[in-house]
Amino acid sequence: MTDQRRPADPVAPVLVRHEEQAPKERSTCGWRYRLISREDAGAGVVAWAHVVDIDSAKPHYHKRSTELYYVLEGEGSVVLDGVLHAVRQGTLLHIPPGVVHGAQGRMRVLVIGVPDIAEDDLFF
Repeated sequence: MTDQRRPADPVAPVLVRHEEQAPKERSTCGWRYRLISREDAGAGVVAWAHVVDIDSAKPHYHKRSTELYYVLEGEGSVVLDGVLHAVRQGTLLHIPPGVVHGAQGRMRVLVIGVPDIAEDDLFF
């Protein structure tokens, strides 16, 4: 029996970045490390992934983008459209466009935005 699969043709370059190499900046939610972000758009990136050290996140929403939060460390609460949800290590949140969200407490969160959240898609 022969393998009928053919090698995948890469459509964009692969990206490997360690957290300490990622640009770090203050954001709405705390300090974030831009693992994959807007500067990688030329590499065919269709989403972004940031590690965020949340120390308090101002309530905000996005009109076009969905966010996924995965709590890596710590605990606290996330407010989704006015409803408080307790979170801890291992919690995943799916935040669709239009949902006002913010966070309280100290936690480290992997945040994925689909599609890439542009600066003009942040509303308070």
